[in-house]
Amino acid sequence: MKSLPKLKIALIQTALHWKDKTANFAMLEEKIWEIEENVDLIVLPEMFSTGFTMDASEMAEPMNFTACKWLKQMASQTQSAVTGSVIIQENGNFFNRMLWAKPDGELLWYDKRHLFRMANEDEIYSMGKVRKIFELNGWKILPQVCYDLRFPVWSRNSSDEGLMEYDICVYIASWPKPRIKAWDILLQARAVENLAYALGVNRVGEDGNQVPYSGHSAAYNFKGEQMVYSEDKEETLIVEFDANDLRTYRDKFPAWKDADQFNIL
Repeated sequence: MKSLPKLKIALIQTALHWKDKTANFAMLEEKIWEIEENVDLIVLPEMFSTGFTMDASEMAEPMNFTACKWLKQMASQTQSAVTGSVIIQENGNFFNRMLWAKPDGELLWYDKRHLFRMANEDEIYSMGKVRKIFELNGWKILPQVCYDLRFPVWSRNSSDEGLMEYDICVYIASWPKPRIKAWDILLQARAVENLAYALGVNRVGEDGNQVPYSGHSAAYNFKGEQMVYSEDKEETLIVEFDANDLRTYRDKFPAWKDADQFNIL
């Protein structure tokens, strides 16, 4: 199998300006340019341009508008892929859409599937129906958004002809402080059960609804070992993943061969 380069990723854990896109773009641009190392991927929190809001009709925008153009500009200028979610309006529906901007100008996306009913997200936004795998420098990456983390079937790393679907699962979130222990446990579990690297980027601070967030952005290797972690502060973490380490472990401990086979309807 072809050898893959190591993948270096920046996790930007930050507070967000409530429903102020201009301020958030300016703040995040500054944080991006403060990254001193060359990285392959920059990960931003869920709804990074507005904060986690149900005011979709007020804050939504169409594709290829301000947020998309800003992400593509950041990707081009940094020569890194840049990802995070924003509120997109399309065909009369609102989506919590994770955008994935590539340095060459291509823009991919994934729509959040599991909508957080306890905040009435399921009444405002439309559910994503397609699970996607993105590719970066030969690495296969599964994009997921916040509440998706609680549902392991949606992130199951199934095998086909001796290969696994993905190498890394990426979770972006606005995960509140009162339930942060679940975030820690589940993020680590997703790495172990899927024999993959797992990383999560959560925000800090308080939103306009007085909901507190405490970060805990982190990355875990395929054995569930914590590689980087940040608690309740604004911080950019840098982590590097090694495909040779991943493949060696999968060869020596091929638990994926014993996984139950099923189809998601």
